[in-house]
Amino acid sequence: MNRTGAWLARYALEQIGVRLTFGIPGVHNTELYDELNESATITPILVTHEGCGAFAADAVSRVGDGALGTLALVPAAGLTHAASGIGEAMLAGVPLLVLTGGVRRDTGRRYQLHDIDQLAIAGALTKAAYRVTRQQDVVPTIFAAVACALSGEPGPVLVELPLDVLFFPGPVTSLPVWTPPPPAPAAAAAAIDAAAQRLAAARRPGIFVGWGARDAAAAVAAIAERLQAPVATTLQGLSSFAHGHRLHAGFGFGRAAVPAARNAFAGCDCLLAVGTRFAEIATGSYGIDVPAALIHVDIDPAVFNANYPAAVAIAGDAREVMPRLARALEALPRAADAPAAGMRAAQIAADKRAYRQSWLAHDVAGRVNPARFFEVLSQVTAADAVVAVDDGNHTYLAAELFTLPPGARLIVPTDFNAMGYAVPAAMGAKLAQPGREVLAIVGDGAFLMTGMEIVTAATLGLGIVYYIFCDGELAQIAQAQRMPYRSAPCTNLGRMDLAAFAAAVGAHALHIDSNAAVADTVAQARALAADHRPVIVAVAIDYSRPTAFTSGVIRTNFGRFPLRQKARILARMLGRALTR
Repeated sequence: MNRTGAWLARYALEQIGVRLTFGIPGVHNTELYDELNESATITPILVTHEGCGAFAADAVSRVGDGALGTLALVPAAGLTHAASGIGEAMLAGVPLLVLTGGVRRDTGRRYQLHDIDQLAIAGALTKAAYRVTRQQDVVPTIFAAVACALSGEPGPVLVELPLDVLFFPGPVTSLPVWTPPPPAPAAAAAAIDAAAQRLAAARRPGIFVGWGARDAAAAVAAIAERLQAPVATTLQGLSSFAHGHRLHAGFGFGRAAVPAARNAFAGCDCLLAVGTRFAEIATGSYGIDVPAALIHVDIDPAVFNANYPAAVAIAGDAREVMPRLARALEALPRAADAPAAGMRAAQIAADKRAYRQSWLAHDVAGRVNPARFFEVLSQVTAADAVVAVDDGNHTYLAAELFTLPPGARLIVPTDFNAMGYAVPAAMGAKLAQPGREVLAIVGDGAFLMTGMEIVTAATLGLGIVYYIFCDGELAQIAQAQRMPYRSAPCTNLGRMDLAAFAAAVGAHALHIDSNAAVADTVAQARALAADHRPVIVAVAIDYSRPTAFTSGVIRTNFGRFPLRQKARILARMLGRALTR
């Protein structure tokens, strides 16, 4: 039979179970978009910018219960526009399928429109990149790419489909049927037994979980309760352990962590780390003390011993490893001198109350106290909500002050750290999970990057609430600048009328300019969003107090400088303080 590459690509996507694609059609992929438009199961979504499409597809993969975020891009500029979202997925371990058009290979012409080596561009951004040159290879190549995206540590893959392959029919002998890749091999029993022995013998064990532990929360909780061990999470792993659990200590556990986590992990003599690579943000710029008895569980063996040596390394999927480890621990007695049950939980609770009260006492006239805002949000957000958080000062306020409801999922840019994530990611999450409450928390600087994507949300009738923390500057970097420089150059933002913006893009507009207005306005926003229309809420946030993360990272990095450089920075700080 003869089939066009576009027909075959549609067949492959339907086989895989793709429900949504994101992108913008162009002359090199119009045939593909025509086929997608004919599909009974796939909906192509037009975005305002391919970068937003990539962030939206990332969210589909993160919250779509097995759905695969997919991009349908024009070649060259479409790919480079999407690069930030693809890079975010690469460093976050999120699977994506990136389909691009490509220049014709049958004309003999050079310097065609969009003629650039996309596979070279994709080299550092994807797990693998493929170029299809024959129609009969379209389906097998897409299947192989998706298997790569889903196997081991997940990540994005790219398939280039040149225009001549997409547009012209070619011979195809068969249509393969999609078979998902097999699960990761079971972890070695000896390693699990060794880990259980070390944990059972520890007097002050601790547990550190990342994104890779998100589907093993029940087993992690069982282990924590068995050991009476505090649990800290990475930024990306904020929803990998229930915030309401009495052993939940907070985000991070080192010098950049909140007091509850710092105190709970003080003297930790055995650390169980699950689904984390000990990257810079997760460790507060490597400001953590990791004991020699480190048990490291990860699906990617390459992460072991990269930053901290592991006494026991367990290569495997946390969904398979953690229940086995929990069962192994049940058969072993706890250390004889381990603290009694409830002692650590009581200290964690007391430290959390004290930290929250210190924030509640930090009211500033005319601004909204972050703790009061997040206190309300924690109380009313649905138990299965999806919360998209952007990159900026608000990120760490949310990490430290927002009590995520049980069953909710928080998604956030981390190691690639791209601003502009939350607005389009919230849209992707709502499309993937239309029955769940979806909200975004985004700083005004990040909002300026991708806020126009609310046009798409309004067009599609998506009831999403966007809480925009407004202070008129790039607050996270400005705080980091003021300590050593006594100034914050290039951080002041231009004036923005969010009410006018909301009217222009078809959204409701609300504002919160005082603590007293928080509860009523949040309730109003949620009610308006239930009517299938996006809501923009401008929050006059108070950023005058730095988070524990920000101040901790600054201290940690400054402490590593050579003495001569410390003296230079301190002299500059003193000189500017006296002259400005």
